[in-house]
Amino acid sequence: METRNSASSFAPTLDSSSQVAESPRPAAPHHAVALVQGSTPELTAETNELLRDRLRIAALLLFAAFLTFLVRSLWQLDQFQTRLDWSLLTAHATVTVLTGLIGLRLCTQCTTVRKHVRVAELLVFGGSGVFFLFLSWSFLTESSQAGYLRSIVPMWLLLIFTYALYVPNTWRRAAIVIGLMALGPVVLLIGFWLASPSFQAVIQANADFQGFVFENATVILISASIAVWGVHTIGSLRRQVFEAKQLGQYKLKQEIGAGGMGQVYLAEHVLLKRPCAIKLIRREKTGDSRVLARFEREVKATAKLTHWNTVEIFDYGRADDGTFYYVMEYLPGMNLGELVEMNGPLPPVRAIYLLLQICDALGEAHHANLIHRDIKPGNIFAAHRGGVYDVAKLLDFGLAKPLVEMDGDSQLTQEGGITGSPLFMSPEQAFGDQAPDARSDIYALGAVAYYLLTGKPPFDGVNPMRILAAHMSETPQPPSDLDADIPEDLSDVVLRCLAKKPEDRFQTAAALYVALEACAEQAPERWTRESARAWWENHGCPHKKALDARVLAASRA
Repeated sequence: METRNSASSFAPTLDSSSQVAESPRPAAPHHAVALVQGSTPELTAETNELLRDRLRIAALLLFAAFLTFLVRSLWQLDQFQTRLDWSLLTAHATVTVLTGLIGLRLCTQCTTVRKHVRVAELLVFGGSGVFFLFLSWSFLTESSQAGYLRSIVPMWLLLIFTYALYVPNTWRRAAIVIGLMALGPVVLLIGFWLASPSFQAVIQANADFQGFVFENATVILISASIAVWGVHTIGSLRRQVFEAKQLGQYKLKQEIGAGGMGQVYLAEHVLLKRPCAIKLIRREKTGDSRVLARFEREVKATAKLTHWNTVEIFDYGRADDGTFYYVMEYLPGMNLGELVEMNGPLPPVRAIYLLLQICDALGEAHHANLIHRDIKPGNIFAAHRGGVYDVAKLLDFGLAKPLVEMDGDSQLTQEGGITGSPLFMSPEQAFGDQAPDARSDIYALGAVAYYLLTGKPPFDGVNPMRILAAHMSETPQPPSDLDADIPEDLSDVVLRCLAKKPEDRFQTAAALYVALEACAEQAPERWTRESARAWWENHGCPHKKALDARVLAASRA
């Protein structure tokens, strides 16, 4: 399962078009496919994306409105006589530039603005609110001195309902923000009523203005209440729509990850109430026939495999709107990348215990004429299944390719293209001019073993091309040289896996299994199921109880 935004993808990756992509910083574990521990963020990815889109529209609409009246003011520039007029023009120009700049930066996918979308929201609506206060004060001052009172309601209704319609929110947060928007003009009106002699004189002299303060304040407050209720209604409808998302017999609960090909959701079977993970192909890629074909191949390739140590695929299909999806088992635990990051290198006996299971999984895949091509710590899970701990699960057959091409498959992967993760990639994959076979997976698994034992990959660095060059030409330092506790025989097995020439490596996963088993027999102690249980109970996920409670709550929602 591919989750490029999760901690499982700490390494840079190369896609089939040979373009180098730097991986993001490791995210909190709650983004992992298997719902590793973590708290839910304030905004889900879906809501955050919606907020950015809606805020962009709101900013551009306000910019258009401000610009229209600014042009009008500039056209009447010869009528500006007081310092107040010029101050108001300056404030008007400032808020116009501010809303336009934020709207433009959101249109151009500016990383800074998109990361701080709540700050952008504050600038757009806070800046507009400050300008409207200044403008309201100007209207009330000038009109009362001229012997009449000018209503300030329209501008505030514009701001309040623009916010309510375009910014997704909880009703509580909306009540605070809209309440502040409504409180500003109401306090201003009361302040004028109590402190401005000209304002009081107009009210006393003209019966038509007797209820001016009450009427304006009442309209603003009632409108604010309606806007907050509207936010609550819209939010409830959005939640109902999300909860109503259903693919076949599966109901989507919440997004838990995203990858290069699709999104991953926590879901449940409608009848069985069984938690599971569903991977959807991204909607914006549904028009690419090659991506759809690759997605289908990933499903079919993985569904063929039935070994305990390969992630299980339950179902596959298309929704009425054409969305592709497949359903996989829910895996409590951590991927090996997270395991090493959180706890350091693994004891040799535990590394062997996990590697033996992956050898079994690869043995079945290779026997079915499938090579994985993207074996890395993030694609191997140490899961808790059936009361057993440290159950290794091989994920993400998104780059899997048949050893014998089937009809049409030759067009799905670009000839000579580079696929996989540079930190764990075989030399023949790095060259891209030789079709990798099962021995490429052996090399990658050797690189994973090196990482598990030493806490770092065979070749490290920030430049993916230099890492690839090292895989092709350099000999890694023996693991036993980095840690004296690593047995020499195990170090030799790892180095043989990392041989540059495929013929110098173990030729099959079964042969590697035999070599690792021999190392385990020579060890003074073995890692057992009881060892795994004791470790997880003492050192496992610190937020496991919170995670289990969250999954249980989601399944009952």
